[in-house]
Amino acid sequence: MEIKTGARMRSAVCATEVIVVRATGADVDLRCGGQAMTPMTEVRDPEASPDPELAGGNAMGKRYADEVLGLELLITKAGAGTLSIGTTPIELKDAKPLPSSD
Repeated sequence: MEIKTGARMRSAVCATEVIVVRATGADVDLRCGGQAMTPMTEVRDPEASPDPELAGGNAMGKRYADEVLGLELLITKAGAGTLSIGTTPIELKDAKPLPSSD
């Protein structure tokens, strides 16, 4: 699926919702809990659950990024699924250190 900056997406298997902060516009197999992420307009099946191997969860307000693809996501609603590109988990983005104020 082609992912564009500013897109809002949700998980098909948990409560996770994200905003795409940075994207290249290329086709990306973005998943959460092992299933493809969907546009906000699609309704989630309440009986669906994440793959146990990709159920590490995520944290609201945190950014997850794949530097190789140039993809960055902001979690707007946390859930039980792990964000991934295919089956490769996306890492939590490190905070930038603040400059010293000597």
